[in-house]
Amino acid sequence: MIHYFEGQLGHALVITAFVTSILSAYAYFRARNQDPEWTAFGTKVFYIHAIAVLGIIGTLFYLITNHYFEYHYVFSHSSKILPVHYQISCFWEGQEGSFLLWIFWNAVLGVILINTNKFWKAPVMLVMTLTQIFLTSMILGVVFFDLKLGSSPFMLLREVIDAPIFKSNPNFIPEDGNGLNPLLQNYWMVIHPPTLFLGFATTVVPFAYCIGGLIIGKNKEWIRPALPWAQFSAMILGVGILMGAYWAYETLNFGGYWNWDPVENAIYVPWLVLVAAIHVMIAYKKSGSALKLSMILVVTSFILILYATFLTRSGILGNSSVHSFTDLGLSGQLLIYLLVFVLLSIFFIAKRWKDIPATKEETSTYSREFWIFMGSAILCLMAFQVLLYTSMPVYNQVAGLFGFDLNLAPPTDIYDAYSLPQLILSVFLAILSGTGQFFWWKKMDGKKLREELRTPFLISLIISGAIILIGKITEPYYIILLVTCTYSISANAKILAGVARSNIKLSGGSIAHIGVALMLIGILFSSGYSSILSTNYTSMVWSNEFPEEVNRDNLLLFINEPRQMKEYSMIYRGVRKETREKGYVDQNKLIPTIDPLKVVMLESSDTLTLISPENSYFEVEYHSEAGKQFTLFPRVQINKAMDMIVYSPDIKRKLSADMYTHVRTFPDPDQEPDWSDPEEIKVTIGDQFFINDYVATLERMEPISEIDGTPLSSGDVAVKAVINVQGEYLNYSAEPVFVIRNQEYVGRIDDQVNDLAFRISIQNIIPNEGAVILAYQTTQKDWIIMEAVKKPWINLLWLGTILLMFGFLVAIRRRYVEFVKMRDKGVEV
Repeated sequence: MIHYFEGQLGHALVITAFVTSILSAYAYFRARNQDPEWTAFGTKVFYIHAIAVLGIIGTLFYLITNHYFEYHYVFSHSSKILPVHYQISCFWEGQEGSFLLWIFWNAVLGVILINTNKFWKAPVMLVMTLTQIFLTSMILGVVFFDLKLGSSPFMLLREVIDAPIFKSNPNFIPEDGNGLNPLLQNYWMVIHPPTLFLGFATTVVPFAYCIGGLIIGKNKEWIRPALPWAQFSAMILGVGILMGAYWAYETLNFGGYWNWDPVENAIYVPWLVLVAAIHVMIAYKKSGSALKLSMILVVTSFILILYATFLTRSGILGNSSVHSFTDLGLSGQLLIYLLVFVLLSIFFIAKRWKDIPATKEETSTYSREFWIFMGSAILCLMAFQVLLYTSMPVYNQVAGLFGFDLNLAPPTDIYDAYSLPQLILSVFLAILSGTGQFFWWKKMDGKKLREELRTPFLISLIISGAIILIGKITEPYYIILLVTCTYSISANAKILAGVARSNIKLSGGSIAHIGVALMLIGILFSSGYSSILSTNYTSMVWSNEFPEEVNRDNLLLFINEPRQMKEYSMIYRGVRKETREKGYVDQNKLIPTIDPLKVVMLESSDTLTLISPENSYFEVEYHSEAGKQFTLFPRVQINKAMDMIVYSPDIKRKLSADMYTHVRTFPDPDQEPDWSDPEEIKVTIGDQFFINDYVATLERMEPISEIDGTPLSSGDVAVKAVINVQGEYLNYSAEPVFVIRNQEYVGRIDDQVNDLAFRISIQNIIPNEGAVILAYQTTQKDWIIMEAVKKPWINLLWLGTILLMFGFLVAIRRRYVEFVKMRDKGVEV
């Protein structure tokens, strides 16, 4: 039965949200000059809009959790076997769901703004509701005169897919859905997208204060309420970006946390510009300079978010990114969305340009403003350098409109294109973040500056010199970056110690700068000095399809055969399944059932629950020369509905280094083994013999009364041989069966020992000799090709991230307390 009502309800709520956003925008436009009646009306309508958005979300979650696969969105992104937390991830896997997540956060922020700042309510909410109009139009899913407006998540499968089954059976409902993309089956994908889209949504708030201020003629007053929101936005967007980096580190097998993917870049760029904007806004608050630059950077950060959305959702990136969405026909809407806000921003800035106060005094080299502007310039230059390469597909599209074929391709040398320029600019950033703090707190001249910098400079030289000698760092760029980052930490630590004695609330900037420097050092060591443990010292090429570096850096491991890799001995133990009751279990000891989530153990007949049937894990033991041992379980996810195989690493985390392990390839589980010709051997009970170079012993012969739980018929005789086989680490039992039915038909049921790569059967029994003739066949042992990498001091990256965010929190709290005090005094803030 097709559940029409739920979809119709969801679509009606989308239309309600769209219409109320338009009405609310109109009301706030009329109320922009403090009209209380229009303001009240706009607020009421916006509350209805927010309730409608919550209704849309609830309806879509209801469809997903109840497995209503008649709906295209549910069928495309969900399945019955997914755990509940991954069903939540299904919600935002598709374009429509991710737009809805953005709409939700905008609605939440709108409600907060309505209730926190009465004076700015109308102009700010005017801009907020304008963004909601465009966002809700993205999920509207209506057609006007052959013009499609948005893509609805409430479309039925038969309305989207033109399959023959729907012609013969319009009410056909699939038994199951395609499921969640294996790449997204990670706990970080439950929390990373909501965090990232909250970051997207928060960038509109300082933008709304800026444009709202220009609309009502408050050309400079908008800075005070916008600043804490800009800091909050930078913090949340930064957390979202780094969550994505950690997801890539744990899930993707490119061996790191950042690969300069176009989608990664598209979010990194506006974050850099937003951080630059924050610094310039602070400079304006302190000295009244650079108001115009503050406006430009705040507006640019929001426009770049819209540009990032266009890049990732218009299909323009094509195959150049593993993150991008396919085009759902929304590229035109996305482009209009971008252009409207670009033109809106240009119009209001140009209109008020002459009225915006400008700095007339020349900025001194020994002023804090000079160092802030220099730091902001470096951040913007870093953003521009990344944007230049990331936008290559856009250059091709624009040139094509004018009849030119640029055919520019994204850079293949990631290091030269991105890493090296960013590394060089980071050196300047580290110097500025350390030196600039002294100008922030004290009046400086040349002599006093030298006195202040002497101690941090000497400390940084001593510490970095020791690290260079111990770590054997020889790369010039890395040496320079290490020295400058160490200098930044020591300089900011000196400032922090002084500020903490007077007012700890002022320490946010120093803490954040220390965090950035630690992050850069963590990136330097984990990326620049990671070491391959699995180096292939043989001349063997694992696959002609692999690049040279893959054949060089990966090693072949046969099951239960140890291989020495530098200071570790590694042993591959076999394929495991993860169960709720017993953790990782050998898949050869499990029997599938009709329920894909349930398996039965061979030894105990216990029924176990699989956490995810698509996941298999390769158990790899590490034994160090110091006698320590640990086990890793790199994963493979096989989604047959999507025809996807995804390899994910496993990581042993230590204070000084991470042990990063992932499997490159393994035998095809669907391919039949290539068995050797049978070899026969005559043995008696107690005899020892060899099977595939393993010692085997015929322990006994036992009559049996049933086979696979089915009792034998009268006149049937069956006997099994119990054979003990000594493996490298374990003893295995093989129990082939010999059956005689009706004293005529002879049946043979072989037994297979997968770990030892053989199968054995009883060919004949010779009663008068007390002997049995066995036949065995051998095949290739189970194997994996894997890479093991040691990543030193990567924890400095994560520690620096925590400090950066904590610094933002300290600064945000300070600005918010300041805002509340001014508001409570009756000042228009």
